[in-house]
Amino acid sequence: MALQDTLRALADPIRREILDMLKSGRMSAGEIADRFPVTGASISRHLSVLKEADLIRDTREGKYIYYELNASVLEEILLWVATLKGEKEP
Repeated sequence: MALQDTLRALADPIRREILDMLKSGRMSAGEIADRFPVTGASISRHLSVLKEADLIRDTREGKYIYYELNASVLEEILLWVATLKGEKEP
């Protein structure tokens, strides 16, 4: 089920762009929302899907929530794809 959630989360271009943004470091929900021409509620849902798939983590600091990339799940996906290509794990 976890792989299915991850692939579903990665299927959406906005969610992929959010992940790309978080490569540079953590960002607040507001900073993320400011970069998209969609509602804050829509971005909140995208962040929720990414969090459910364990692709991002959140930390509350005062009234702000900060999001950061969880690279370990992405590494697992890459290893799985590598095995499909016939590559051996290191």
